[in-house]
Amino acid sequence: MNKDKIIAGKIYHILNRGTDKRKIFLDEKDYLRFIHDLFEFNDENQAFNIGHFFNKEYIDVRRQYIENRKKRKLLVEILAFCLMPNHYHLLLKPKKDSGVSEFIKKINGGYAKYFNNRYQRTGTLFQGKYKSILIKQDAHLIHLPYYIHLNPLDLKFPEWRNRELKNYKAAMKFLENYRWSSFPDYIGKKNFPSITQREFLKDFFEGTKNYKKEMEKFLKELDIDEIKDLTLE
Repeated sequence: MNKDKIIAGKIYHILNRGTDKRKIFLDEKDYLRFIHDLFEFNDENQAFNIGHFFNKEYIDVRRQYIENRKKRKLLVEILAFCLMPNHYHLLLKPKKDSGVSEFIKKINGGYAKYFNNRYQRTGTLFQGKYKSILIKQDAHLIHLPYYIHLNPLDLKFPEWRNRELKNYKAAMKFLENYRWSSFPDYIGKKNFPSITQREFLKDFFEGTKNYKKEMEKFLKELDIDEIKDLTLE
């Protein structure tokens, strides 16, 4: 599925899931840890021992680090993301040719170490190499962020994939309140704004209000076959 050599400045849909499709996020703490990793590891500089950030005894260490840390030198621009119980989706624009591979190696390795330590397990957490595909057309770029942000509907409205969703308002409300996605930030609801670099897509979709409006329209008219080669499922 990794069809294209990754090139700086291009846009890629990235997916990775738990080995044997196992859950990789078991509770809120796991999701928050991965969210933090998305920020902390998106940096060419070496990461601080981020275990301190999840231990209440190290409040002073956190404060000192935040005050003295170097400005991040991004490996990738994270245009959009969505975390699901057993996988994650990322829409990335690498700052250098090796940006995606370096970034994914850091977040997968760091998160797997945390997860195995927390749950007293050993072995591989993720199912092989991440999947990636190059977004080559504007028409695909229009649809893919919507698709990524719609994934949480699988948890409560799985019929959306068969175009059988009836309560669009309830579905949209669910997405607006799903914390583990960049969708809230894209519609102007502050969630994890420091994780994503949103200006490119906000300009592309003509602002937060229009993005929400077009998202609902896309959901009503969705034909997944139009982007099936980009979904990586």
